[in-house]
Amino acid sequence: MTMLPPVSPPLPTVNRWIRALTADDPKKWLAQGWQDFRTEMPLSLAYGVVILAISIGLVAGLVAFNRDYILFPAFAGFMVIGPILAIGLYEKSRRIEDGKPLSWKHMVFVQPRSGGQILFTGVLLCLLMIVWIRAAVLIYALFFGMVAFPGLDRIAPMLFTTPTGWAMLVVGTLVGGLFAAFSFAISAFSIPMLLDERTDAFTAMGSSMALVWNNLGVLLIWAAIVLALFLASLATFMLGLVVIYPLLGHATWHAYRAVQAETA
Repeated sequence: MTMLPPVSPPLPTVNRWIRALTADDPKKWLAQGWQDFRTEMPLSLAYGVVILAISIGLVAGLVAFNRDYILFPAFAGFMVIGPILAIGLYEKSRRIEDGKPLSWKHMVFVQPRSGGQILFTGVLLCLLMIVWIRAAVLIYALFFGMVAFPGLDRIAPMLFTTPTGWAMLVVGTLVGGLFAAFSFAISAFSIPMLLDERTDAFTAMGSSMALVWNNLGVLLIWAAIVLALFLASLATFMLGLVVIYPLLGHATWHAYRAVQAETA
């Protein structure tokens, strides 16, 4: 009879995704982002103006083509694609960190170390935003049927003064929260990582998700700050994007640096 050798169970390994982060770190990232914003401030302000112009153009286009019924999910979708649009801000922070010269050209014609993988990630995020918008339209149809969108001036009473409206808000919030959580997890660090390292899109997104999951408490604080500042931008009819968007872009770079040091 052949005797099989005893098999020892594998020894537990150290979780390489856990970082020594604290609840004060998000405030530190914002402070560092503000310093980058103030360095060659006109560059960051110009970037914010471009983002504002794009946002206003999209809103005006949706209204002009009678697609105002997707305005609210489109605003939420901006949170999905926001990280990819901030690549020029990440580049500015990286160049400040490395002591390299800064110019508008460097922020527009960015050369990521991962090459075209960052473009592939952007396409995936755009597809995720489209899926979220379609899901939002489907949720509306499930609760209100094939009823035409009543218009922005009448949607609030329809949602907040009827049981159907409240039910749709609850379900829509839950579904939207799932989309938001997933998009934040895969994009929180993947875009800066693709800019700074030679890696592929799926590795970057998977690494970002692992870092978020294993440092969930601190990253939830960071996500709440991002959401609050974005809502503040909407409250100013998007004018706040001129400052808030560059600030968050620079701060995101420092958040990436805080978790990147031990990823090698």
